[in-house]
Amino acid sequence: SALVSPSSKTEQLASNGRTPIIHVDPTTPRTEACPLNGEKYTKAESEAWAKRRPLAIMIENHLDSRPQSGISTADIVYEAVAEGAITRLMAVFYCDAIAADTNVGAVRSARTYFLDWASEYSKNPLYVHVGGGNTPNKADALGQIISYGWGGENDLNQFGLSVKECWRDDTILKKALLVDHVATEHTMQCSTEALWKVAAKRGWAAIGQDGKSWTASFTPWKFADPKPLSPPTATVISFDFWKDYPQYSVKWTYDSSSNLYTRDNGGKAAIDHNSGQQIKVRVVITQFVKETGPIDDHMHLLYGTIGTGKAVIYQNGEAIPATWTKKDRLSRTIFTDSKAKEIKFAAGKIWIEELPTTSPVTVK
Repeated sequence: SALVSPSSKTEQLASNGRTPIIHVDPTTPRTEACPLNGEKYTKAESEAWAKRRPLAIMIENHLDSRPQSGISTADIVYEAVAEGAITRLMAVFYCDAIAADTNVGAVRSARTYFLDWASEYSKNPLYVHVGGGNTPNKADALGQIISYGWGGENDLNQFGLSVKECWRDDTILKKALLVDHVATEHTMQCSTEALWKVAAKRGWAAIGQDGKSWTASFTPWKFADPKPLSPPTATVISFDFWKDYPQYSVKWTYDSSSNLYTRDNGGKAAIDHNSGQQIKVRVVITQFVKETGPIDDHMHLLYGTIGTGKAVIYQNGEAIPATWTKKDRLSRTIFTDSKAKEIKFAAGKIWIEELPTTSPVTVK
């Protein structure tokens, strides 16, 4: 995550589609804990992220939009069905994206339940999307953005941005999928660094227009040093979001040597286009939420983000049964164990799978 030397790490980041920004001496100790993922970074990096607030970017997961760009640089990723059986991602970029500019894509439209999760990162989070649901019902994400006071300010809708921040690029998928044509909706790429600069110009850096730091209302999760279970008991986690749609099935496989879970999507390794490597995270969470819908002709769905329900935390090669609780839109989702004690996550990147309450999950 840290940029450690112009001759090695800089070249590595550049080859991964990332433009280096912060230069850090390779001997610099990692002493600063990231408030989002618990991992340790250098003081130079923490001083840089302290001037900003997280970017929550909507990324599509349609079969024809893979491989996506930049996901492995996100600290936290949320995944839920957007419509039909097609899942969508909201990737939260902060600590790991601070050392170098990251191209992220394909960026897609807003959904109302993702707004609830984005709201956990302050009353005025930086929410990045390309339009969104605006039907006159509970799936009116664009209407909600306005009612929340985000519109035209901390809301980074691509329609209000320039090509410096977000642009169309069909070459990535043409090359990856070996095709001559790619649907336009799969081509939107955005720059993390350019988005942060626009946010700062609008008055939404770490200190917002309200004169308060985004961290003033932010509740970090609790973290602990990773301690692999030996032997591991949860090595393969697999599930479908909807039955009979295998192209959106997910499998996480535990790698005991790295103490990370690697992602397969639709029966294939999930690759980040920027790095060319399979996506890996420290913690996988299956959070079971009430699914309602489709509620309109556009096949929009609703998910119960507020309240309480069941979850399972997968980390260190083990499965931990949990209960999730979210009091209201602006409250943090907290995960507790059987004794109602908040669970400490193994420090590292987190992927939250938002599954309908009836979804079966296979664990081996």
